[in-house]
Amino acid sequence: MVRALQIALAHSLVAYYIQHMHKRKGNDSKVPTVELFAGAGLLAHAFQTAGAETLLAVEADPQARATLQRNINPAAIGIDAREVLKGLQADLLIGGPPCQGFSSLGKRDALDARNSLSMVMVPWARELQPKVVVIENVPQFLESAYWPKLQKEFLRMGYSSTSWVLNASDFGAPQLRRRAFAVFSKIGLPVAPEPTCTTPMTVRQAFAGLPSKPSSKLQHLAPTPGDLALSRFKLIPPGGDKRDLLRRAPELCPPSWGRIPNQATDVWGRMLWDEPANTLRCCFQSASKGRYIHPRLNRVISLREGARLQGVPDDWVFEGDPTHVARQIGNGVPVPLGRAVAIQVMSLF
Repeated sequence: MVRALQIALAHSLVAYYIQHMHKRKGNDSKVPTVELFAGAGLLAHAFQTAGAETLLAVEADPQARATLQRNINPAAIGIDAREVLKGLQADLLIGGPPCQGFSSLGKRDALDARNSLSMVMVPWARELQPKVVVIENVPQFLESAYWPKLQKEFLRMGYSSTSWVLNASDFGAPQLRRRAFAVFSKIGLPVAPEPTCTTPMTVRQAFAGLPSKPSSKLQHLAPTPGDLALSRFKLIPPGGDKRDLLRRAPELCPPSWGRIPNQATDVWGRMLWDEPANTLRCCFQSASKGRYIHPRLNRVISLREGARLQGVPDDWVFEGDPTHVARQIGNGVPVPLGRAVAIQVMSLF
């Protein structure tokens, strides 16, 4: 019954999509776009600022989908992206398939079932017949077996291709985050964007104006540390991490921390005020997952501070509980980086 309702909703949204397309005929100022694996809409927002119009977004996670609809308001559906909808057409298809199986921050498992989801872009392109397709992922995606497979499939459909690996800090995001972008086109290939920032934006600049004390305003929310976590935070200097705790207060450390060669050393790490942040992951409100302690305060960064590191506007409202919101923020493409890519891609139209 639930599945039947999902399919019925999908078809009703297709009808909406087609009706909307008819209404906008003759208005070529916006490029009709479909996005797969749309997340909370950060990449869609970046492309819309460059002239795209996201008419349909596919995102399985209901909280992320609710955030996307609240802030961008396209027709959004929660179907499995492997189920290609019929009767649609778009000039631009974009998507950010799951990256966990490719990422060096994870297990980088070549057999991870999520890796194959990048191939979903092919049947959607056959159906939509877009002029341009953009796929976003981690840099390791371009080293995987799926990249040449995609090139081969798109070449058969008449697309030429190019790929870029870009660092978000080069384009105004206060974060060292490298992402790969594959572009397939029937109307020429765009040139890679040139860095726009000679001096990276810092964490201090990103957090400017936010109060020290978290609050519900602007979703400036952070978990209150327990006694043990607070004791650890107080001993970690700027730029420091669990290794400082091992030296200063080994009694606060579990025995496993002594096996540093076998463990990540960047956890329980404190950010530096005057440097960009490291890559923000979806678990950034846990000190045990990375360098997510505030540069000056004895707490992990707030949801809004994380959003600012991603270049998300302060008027953007996220739906869901803090764990879901952190996942939406961490899984997104930094908006300044997405915008730089979008400008180059949109220049083709």
